Amino acid sequence: MPNAVHVRHDRIQYGDVKLYAGTGCPELASNIAGYLRMPLCERDVIVFPNDNLFVQLHTSVRGQDCYVIQTTSAPVHRNLMELLIMLQTLRLDSAARITAVIPYLCYARSDKKDQPRVPITARLVADMIEVAGADRYITMDLHAGQIQGFFSIPGDVMTAFYILTDYLKKKLPVMKSPVVVTADLGFAKKARNFAQKLDTPLAFIEKRRVSNDSKAEALTFIGDVKDRDAIIVDDEINTGGSMVQAVNLVKSCGARNIYMVFVHPVLSDPASQILSALPVTEFIATDTIPIPAEKAAYFGDRLKILSVSRLLGEVIMRANEGRSVGALFNE
Repeated sequence: MPNAVHVRHDRIQYGDVKLYAGTGCPELASNIAGYLRMPLCERDVIVFPNDNLFVQLHTSVRGQDCYVIQTTSAPVHRNLMELLIMLQTLRLDSAARITAVIPYLCYARSDKKDQPRVPITARLVADMIEVAGADRYITMDLHAGQIQGFFSIPGDVMTAFYILTDYLKKKLPVMKSPVVVTADLGFAKKARNFAQKLDTPLAFIEKRRVSNDSKAEALTFIGDVKDRDAIIVDDEINTGGSMVQAVNLVKSCGARNIYMVFVHPVLSDPASQILSALPVTEFIATDTIPIPAEKAAYFGDRLKILSVSRLLGEVIMRANEGRSVGALFNE
């Protein structure tokens, strides 16, 4: 029997990486391309007078391994439709494999029927992404883990946890008796991981949602922040109402400096104005959602944005080469 020839079947099957970017997060997409040392492929995205979208690729992707980088933050429906149309365009041009790279997945909070006569929109979004042509997906820090079950295609759900904690570790020497505070009991397990990684105590804010208009009422504080620096953590900030209550509550309990840490800076108006007025030492977030310059200006030099481009770039490279993504985190 002749000697076997060892080849990389994944590259032969899927071809070279082709990166495409929507208009939702151009800077992040450019940074991912920079990390991979390859250009973003050119395409036209045209909005007709009737508000319909049109996408056209400049070159063929037949037999290639294609990645569409598009966040689905505001304008949500424009960005979502753009993603779906780009996925279908690649499918119709006979791409070998198509991966939707979605730094922020919209409708992630609509993940269950918690009231009568309401939709599970996160499942609908997952279905649309699959029907449009995605073979795989890559996303960051889903609001709820069960959303992974809404997809029938394989995917990589990454986390900014290590990026955020690595940055916080560098700040620990200047903090006084730091304590991690979760602004929501739903985030308690992840907040515990922050506390464990940073080797700090953990405190909780118990709140109860009282309406469907994104408002919630903070009720009880569990823990000790008196004369300590508080690190308030959450997965995303939308209107900022919960964080306002959290900051006011920990301040009333005697907290010293306050650091606000979150992954997705949704920052719906007027969140930037409201949050920037709080007695917060530093706001720490990632670039899964671009923050417009006019919003960032409210925070001044108190805003620190940590990029997820290297992480997403590495995942894309490993997916194309058929290597483990979990190995990045010794998993």
